[in-house]
Amino acid sequence: MPHETALISTIAVCLALAFGGGYAAFRLHLPPLVGYLLAGIVVGPFTPGFVADTKLAPELAEIGVILLMFGVGMHFSVRDLLAVRAVAIPGAVAQIVVATVLGLGLAHLWGWSLGGGVVFGLALSVASTVVLMKALESRGGAESTEGRIAVGWLIAEDLLMVLALVLLPVLSGSAADASGTAASGLLATVGVTLGKLAVFVAAMFIIGARLFPWILRRVIRTVPR
Repeated sequence: MPHETALISTIAVCLALAFGGGYAAFRLHLPPLVGYLLAGIVVGPFTPGFVADTKLAPELAEIGVILLMFGVGMHFSVRDLLAVRAVAIPGAVAQIVVATVLGLGLAHLWGWSLGGGVVFGLALSVASTVVLMKALESRGGAESTEGRIAVGWLIAEDLLMVLALVLLPVLSGSAADASGTAASGLLATVGVTLGKLAVFVAAMFIIGARLFPWILRRVIRTVPR
């Protein structure tokens, strides 16, 4: 019976290289994330040597991002975001608008289309919440007022970008078809997106705040004392 080792080899080699890269970055007084990024380049298809499975590696990377965002959620709550909303939300909106306008200007100079310029500008306006959180933690500034404002700013950006990514396909269709059908499709997409967001938030407040703690208490009771 043949044995598939793609998953095992991908996890083992990636973890070993990430450990080595993170340690080397630490010794060079750099953030460990720099070493992790270099390890990803090493196992990529554009460098010689071991190449991670191109189907499994992206899925493992998504799991890693989920775990990193979970770590952000452990240190930052909705209450923290509301506490800095007066600075974080207007700042995030202004940054996205300015970066998108600058991206549109560069795209126009390069002869790109309007849609390409919008996507380029939105890409410029995005920053990594995980990288910032790790950098703040390494310097002991995650709990400071400035650190909470910075994290809240980026979380507000993330929420706005989720909405933008959902609307981009419809907006591109609207650019190609300026009819009322495209406009109605845009409104329908916005309505469905906001409805899903409302259902998700309501479910998390109900299930996350009541059901999950109840389940965990029942699990704790199963531990012999």
